[in-house]
Amino acid sequence: MKFSCEKFVLQNAIVIASRAAASKSPIPALEGLLISAGKDVRITGYDLKEGIYTTIEGEVERPGEIVVGARLFGEMIRRMPDGKVTVDTDEKNNVSVRCGKSEFNFIGISAEDYPEIPTVEGINNITLPQKILKNMINQTIFAVSTSDVRPIYTGVLFEAAGDQLTLVAVDGYRLAKRCEKIENAQLEECSFVVPGPSLSDIERICADEDGNVEIAVGAKHISFVIGGTVVISRRLEGEFLNYRKSIPSEFRFKLGVSRAELMSAIDRVSIIVSEKNSSPVRMTCGDGSISMLCITPIGKAEDVCMCEGSGENLEIGFNDRYLTDALKAAGEEKLFLCLNTASSPCIITAADGSENFTYMILPVRLRAGD
Repeated sequence: MKFSCEKFVLQNAIVIASRAAASKSPIPALEGLLISAGKDVRITGYDLKEGIYTTIEGEVERPGEIVVGARLFGEMIRRMPDGKVTVDTDEKNNVSVRCGKSEFNFIGISAEDYPEIPTVEGINNITLPQKILKNMINQTIFAVSTSDVRPIYTGVLFEAAGDQLTLVAVDGYRLAKRCEKIENAQLEECSFVVPGPSLSDIERICADEDGNVEIAVGAKHISFVIGGTVVISRRLEGEFLNYRKSIPSEFRFKLGVSRAELMSAIDRVSIIVSEKNSSPVRMTCGDGSISMLCITPIGKAEDVCMCEGSGENLEIGFNDRYLTDALKAAGEEKLFLCLNTASSPCIITAADGSENFTYMILPVRLRAGD
């Protein structure tokens, strides 16, 4: 195999594909990248759970395939001077990489040792703009569970029907829901759960500019085609939470708040909170203001955030990080905090009545010393 291409093009492809290369595996080839040169050049990473391959333009002098160590090859290309990189291999898997006056020589792994990536025959297909999917993932992925006790919650639920796409994430303490109307779409009704790590990679690959993502939903896998890159992920199996029944629809109190002001107040009172000195933020929802108090062995912090409406001095406690994550993800500056009792969840919605996002956070039981 022998091909040449610009350094920055190859380097970008390596960064993308390396996201799916195994960091440590009993199969050495999985810690590498499969380089395939034919009509063009394709770089592939695969860890048996997720596969990413990206296609780039190159001058192919001799077709072929080789597996190279992802970390080593990535560092070689990164440190090379700008210009055209030439990769040359022989039948004994010796690899030569040259750019300008720089040259590296090392031994690769036979492409025959590289597992085959699953192909996805789409039962359902969804097309939407990259920037919309990127935004939807960003506004939900923070609520994905990091615990393997319920594997289904380590992913994000996708629900499609008509012209509506909904993403939902839940970890047992909070829930994030994001809806989007897809223009000129008539989606077949379907639902599937995509692992959180795969969605993190997809979010990074998606651009903030025009260009679509094509999602193909198969029986066991899902593929995301993003420009010249394809991400293939397994589907998570199991019964996902019935989120419609979990989110309250009626509330005693609806407090209008400024997202920025509430985040700032929470940030100030939680400065004395740490993993070693944990404590909930105690919120007293009065008439036109929310008083916040936090007490830890370090000391005491208090602040006030103005609001519209009255909570009749309802006292409720929350994990500061869970509140902050939801407020950061919210796409509007004016929000409603919807409350019932000290033991009922808080619902965060847009104050303008739009239903693009909904966040639910379970309260923390307050003790006398909190």
